[in-house]
Amino acid sequence: MAIRLTRIYTRSGDKGLTGLVGGARVPKDSPRLEAYGTIDELNAVVGMARTLVPEFRERLGDKYDWYAEMLRRLQNELFDVGSELATPLTLDYPGRHRMGAQEVARLEEEIDRMQEELEPLDSFTLPGGGRLNAVLHLARTVCRRAERVSWALRRVEEINDQLLAYVNRLSDHLFVQSRWVAKRLGEPEFLWERGLRADPKTAREARRKMERKPD
Repeated sequence: MAIRLTRIYTRSGDKGLTGLVGGARVPKDSPRLEAYGTIDELNAVVGMARTLVPEFRERLGDKYDWYAEMLRRLQNELFDVGSELATPLTLDYPGRHRMGAQEVARLEEEIDRMQEELEPLDSFTLPGGGRLNAVLHLARTVCRRAERVSWALRRVEEINDQLLAYVNRLSDHLFVQSRWVAKRLGEPEFLWERGLRADPKTAREARRKMERKPD
């Protein structure tokens, strides 16, 4: 479907309704609007991360191009997710894209690839330690909310199962990204300490592993 934006404001939404792909009018607080609006919010946070990445070109080393391209693709895929959520499942048109198993599988392959560079966790991690890590954790939490509201939509309308799987897997992907960039950039990860307090030695060893510079 060709896209051409000639006017930004139309006044057609001033009464609390907006148009879906295909022309149907729905309330702006409907579950479908909440779902694709949250995906849009997630895309904005991933855009923040993508904007920061060039600052770390040297420290990301030989993985810089791979990582920058991955974030570019994720932003485009999130726009695809939002477009699909803005389109009733029964509506079809030439070139319409639906999220499929291949997008989910690619996320899983990238998770496994990043995990190969990481040590197992001895506790939960807390957001922070570095700017990029913190932004990726923010993206992860927005992604989880996007998943929740998408399931709320699923309770009242039919949506694509693979889209739900994609959003679920993306939250895991963003979590692993946050750890991977911390390792690559030589920045610490903050650990949740309550579970470590019963054994101070374990807590010290866990913090030492998480905060040391990468080899």
